[in-house]
Amino acid sequence: MKDAKLLTAAGWAAGYGTLALGWAITGRGFPYGPNDPDNDLGSTLRSVDPDVGSPVFAAVLLTTAVALLIAAGTPAPSRPVRYAVLGLLWLVAGALLIVVPDTRLLALAGYAPMLIIGLPFGWPPVDYGDIFTWTLGNEVLSVLGGVLIVRAALAWQRRTAGACEACGRTGGDDWTSPQAAARWGRVVTLIAAVIPALYAVSRLSWALGIPLGIDSTFLGEMRTEGILVAAAGLGSFALAGSVLTLGLIQRWGERFPRWMIGLAGRPVPIRLATVPATVVTILVGAASVALFTASDAGNLFSGASAPALMWPLWSVTLGLATYAYHLRRRPPCTVCGRPAAGEQDQPESVPEGVVPSTGAGAY
Repeated sequence: MKDAKLLTAAGWAAGYGTLALGWAITGRGFPYGPNDPDNDLGSTLRSVDPDVGSPVFAAVLLTTAVALLIAAGTPAPSRPVRYAVLGLLWLVAGALLIVVPDTRLLALAGYAPMLIIGLPFGWPPVDYGDIFTWTLGNEVLSVLGGVLIVRAALAWQRRTAGACEACGRTGGDDWTSPQAAARWGRVVTLIAAVIPALYAVSRLSWALGIPLGIDSTFLGEMRTEGILVAAAGLGSFALAGSVLTLGLIQRWGERFPRWMIGLAGRPVPIRLATVPATVVTILVGAASVALFTASDAGNLFSGASAPALMWPLWSVTLGLATYAYHLRRRPPCTVCGRPAAGEQDQPESVPEGVVPSTGAGAY
């Protein structure tokens, strides 16, 4: 169905907007501000009065649902209508993705391996009810809605601009060709890999007893409280993320390496790389906004928190690196039939035994 993305996003906005309307009418349920038991964790919405936030959430979301329905019924809008609808949709999507969520989603992603592995053994000794809260659930719902609205807005924007709704190709976007993406993608990918590696160095140093950026007294307190194990887990997770980021410009990021029995030599599905990287991009971006708007944001300039200063750059470069990987590897569009820009000059056939280049040769 042509308008499925628009109608799906409209259904989400209408449903969540109705829930927010219930918060406003009953005076209960608003998950942010004073109602958030972990309000001190740096939520961007920590100061929002529920009596104000609830009706604002309801009004914005229900208006967004109407805008999406207007878009679905207007295949050829006038310029003012197009700009107004797209402006609202992108603004709401941005708020849902990087303003409403905070550091908790990124922290959950970082601690998830330890929580999953240690669950059968009762470690770490945490109350999962304190982790999976009503607020966290709403943050997840917010990110889901933001993604749905982005997909809908992007499809309608392409359609009303004369580009392919499915892939956005127009045939003249040279910067999106595999060759161009190979050039600028390499730079942003290297930056996106270095930043989590620096974070990993600090946390793994603590786990090894090296007080990098902190004093020895604080290190001793963390050892006594068992925090160093968590630091080791976070450092290892960040280091793994750094290596996987490099895969966006390496051959093993396009074809499974030889040691992967059963998969060796097979092409890596594009979404296997782009979906997790996109999720991390969103979570890091949201955590960055929360950290830099927190009341104690000045602590980011301390040795322990300094790596977080680079999180905004990490989010941007990882997002660009992911997009470059997508551009290099995407196949011809099944909807419009267009190849990626710049592929028109490639020969239709190659000699037997020769593997066509995917643009990764520049690496």
